[in-house]
Amino acid sequence: MTTKFQAALDSVTRVRGVRGAMLVAGDDGLVVAESLMEGIRGNAVAALAASLAKRFRRASETAAYGLPQFIHLQASQGLLLAALAPSGMLLVVVAEADINVGLARLEMLRAGEAVA
Repeated sequence: MTTKFQAALDSVTRVRGVRGAMLVAGDDGLVVAESLMEGIRGNAVAALAASLAKRFRRASETAAYGLPQFIHLQASQGLLLAALAPSGMLLVVVAEADINVGLARLEMLRAGEAVA
């Protein structure tokens, strides 16, 4: 993994409540880089995030809203957050339910700019 990718993931995983972060190819859902806690199935999370991003992109374009910049999926066991980086990659975060989403989003957007 390149140091640029690792530095971007490190800045996101420092946020309290983040259990893991990944850079995912937006078009096919392949993991480019990851920093995950043990027990998180990175490939499954990456595929889910890429699929959601594609669906939201199509729906958003159909509604003439433009590209979605941030996805927030809340589940019973935690959160899945995804942000579109300028490079076209997705920055995906798996987090605990009580995370400060605003802080996580800010760090994700900064990290996305860093990998552009």
